[in-house]
Amino acid sequence: MNEHIRDLYEQACDIERENELATKPYKDRVVIKFAELIVRECIGCCESVISDPVPESVDTWLNGGSQCIQEIKEHFGVKE
Repeated sequence: MNEHIRDLYEQACDIERENELATKPYKDRVVIKFAELIVRECIGCCESVISDPVPESVDTWLNGGSQCIQEIKEHFGVKE
């Protein structure tokens, strides 16, 4: 597990350790929170791609998805 993903997992554990009113088992809550944190980071990556200025010569509709994928890979350190 790379360092960034490990940090997200530890953050999920910390958040759920403090959740005293939870009704689900701790492990289930951590997995759910971990997934939520990853999704939020992916959304943030896509939002940063959207907010970058794009030259008029670039078709953002066609390139937006691939740019978002590349941003997520770089953010999490995922290699091909």
